[in-house]
Amino acid sequence: MTPREQNPVTLDVPVGEGTRVFLNFSVSLEDGSEVDSNFGGEPVNFVVGDGSLLPGFEQLLLGMAPGQRQMFTVLPEDAFGQPNDNNVQILSREHFDDDAELEIGLVFSFADAAGGELPGLIVAFDEEEVTVDFNHPLAGRTIHFDVLVHRVEPAELH
Repeated sequence: MTPREQNPVTLDVPVGEGTRVFLNFSVSLEDGSEVDSNFGGEPVNFVVGDGSLLPGFEQLLLGMAPGQRQMFTVLPEDAFGQPNDNNVQILSREHFDDDAELEIGLVFSFADAAGGELPGLIVAFDEEEVTVDFNHPLAGRTIHFDVLVHRVEPAELH
């Protein structure tokens, strides 16, 4: 068998454009609290550049090889951004059901302009108005991103 006849799944190629990456990951905050993890479960997979990962996270993976594990510290600018004051909106109380029990810290789901859902965090309210923060909950936070690359293969195999 010549090298060109090898099964492409077993090629030892690094993460890069045109590759599908199989990995386990965890996302945690600076205080060590874990936000998300799939360690202990099946690896997830994505194609580099398909939008599955934020660009700041994806860039860190470029050049990693199968079997490699690395911990990255991702600043807010490369993760979920800084909080934006324009994403804090004051809505009329009439937009909420009369029987809705509002609490500070409660997350409501709102329809966005494209018809999707947008979560908003209640940060203040009174009889007339409700202040809702639509910033990503991890905006402004430095993230620890722990990644174990299991397999890298040409993207066209799927």
